[in-house]
This record gives sequence, C-alpha cells and structure tokens, in this order.
Amino acid sequence: MADDPTRRPGSRRRGAALEEAILRAAAEELTESGYAGLTMDRVARRAGTNKNAIYRRWPDRLALGAAAYRRLTTAVRPPDTGVLREDALELLRMANRHWSSPLGGILRELIAAAGGASEMLSQFPEQSADTVAATWLTVLGRAVARGEASPEALHPRVATVAIVLLRNEFVVRGVPTAPDEVLVEIVDEVYLPLVRRRGPAPAGAVTRSS
Repeated sequence: MADDPTRRPGSRRRGAALEEAILRAAAEELTESGYAGLTMDRVARRAGTNKNAIYRRWPDRLALGAAAYRRLTTAVRPPDTGVLREDALELLRMANRHWSSPLGGILRELIAAAGGASEMLSQFPEQSADTVAATWLTVLGRAVARGEASPEALHPRVATVAIVLLRNEFVVRGVPTAPDEVLVEIVDEVYLPLVRRRGPAPAGAVTRSS
C-alpha cells in the first residue's frame, strides 16, 4: 500500500485533508479490487486513519464506493465530426467502451449493489440524465444548424433515444458490451429516422416537458 507523500510524520489530518486521503485510498482500492473488494477496514488502513473517520463522512460502503467512483471518472466531451451519424456512433461507442472497461465494471457492481441503475446513475454528474441529455442535445443542435435534423427533434427525450436503447442492452440483457453492429442499427434504424422526420405536434396534441 502506498504511503501518503503529503503527510508529515506524526501529523494528524483533519477536514479536507483527511477526506482527500480517504477518497484517494478508496479509489485505489476500487481500481485494484473492484467494489467487491472494497472494505472500510482496507480503506482505513490505506488512508492511515480509522473506520469512525470514514463513517462520519459516508454512512456505508456503497456511499463511499460511489464517491470513489466519481473521483475516477472524467467528463465526456461531445464529438464534433461534422456529420450527425458519426457523432452519434462515436457517443455510443464511447459509452460502450466505458461500460466494458474496468471502470465500467465498477459501475456495474455499484448499480447491482444499489438495486437499480436509475438510483445509482443519478449520483454521478457525468452519468446523470441532465448531463447525458445536454451532451446529446449539443450534438443534435449542431446537426439542426447544418440542416441534418429537424428543429422539432431538439427535445431531451428524442435526443437521448440512442443512448437509452444502448443502456437497455447493458441493463436488461446483462451484457458487458454491445456488438458494433447493434450500435449501427440503433443509429441507422431508429435514431436518424426519428430526428430527421420529426415534425411539429399535431394540433390539439398534449405534450409534456421532461
């Protein structure tokens, strides 16, 4: 186990310094052993503290695991290839790579421990519904400006159809990765026809905001 290079011998950390040491230790444990191997005892030993210091900040192992996972993730930058189809495929491929990566494996363990995807994903800024919708709306907005998609398609539920279908492959089918032909099918058979042909709602139709 790596020692904390910022800690002076005999010093006692408090506040933000101690929290940082605990999170760093938890992230290292997650990376090495996954969520299944994450224990309060091991994190406390690695951080050079005691379990009470951890429990004062995180009520249980799942909360600590989620916080450590957030530390390991980075924000997704929307692709900008100049073509909607390629942008959409790249976003799906990025999600596919993440889900099948070691970090994605940790996310799957956390989701299983939480008892469902929606509750757990809402805790991660880069995985939250608002962030995902903003990413897809950015890509779709560029396509609308280029004349590739209908302006009426700029709705969060429409913009995120492709990633929702891919997540369905992950969660419902229980697969760690989806074949690339599935991603192509989602984009070509569902997403592009939807955003290109979507028009104004019929007169008298009831619409709901997301």
